Amino acid sequence: MGNNFIEEYHQKASQKQTEHKKFLGKLKQKPPKDLDRKMLEIHEEVFERIDCLSCANCCKTTGPLFTQKDIERLSGLFRLKPSQFIEKYLRIDEENDYVLQSVPCPFLGADNYCSVYEHRPKACREYPHTDRKKFYQINHLTLKNILICPATYEVVEEMMRKLK
Repeated sequence: MGNNFIEEYHQKASQKQTEHKKFLGKLKQKPPKDLDRKMLEIHEEVFERIDCLSCANCCKTTGPLFTQKDIERLSGLFRLKPSQFIEKYLRIDEENDYVLQSVPCPFLGADNYCSVYEHRPKACREYPHTDRKKFYQINHLTLKNILICPATYEVVEEMMRKLK
């Protein structure tokens, strides 16, 4: 999956943004009783056929939020004081959260492997949040992620097929 794939996918996702927003809005108003179970099935099904290592667009274009625990864990890994880790890699954003100074992520290799995978931030472990409970509570985030992550797009498309 090269840049062309991502550009084509982004264009397709942009064109469907209104349709996705409408669908997710309806889902939020009246979530099916077993939505969490259905979402987990759809999430697992999509991630069986999508290989994140062939894309890594999330790591190339967006930066995770770093919790205090993330900072402590990663600074320990690099044998830095938390303050040194922050100075070297992070900045404070407009919401007063620690985020990467720049993207692509400095821990992403040319092969799309994460050099800190076992120690990666909580936000990275949970991304794109399509397997979380009460999925409809993060529609704003899902709509953003659809434009970044082909798997999120596929999850929402699959939801539209199965939950109508």
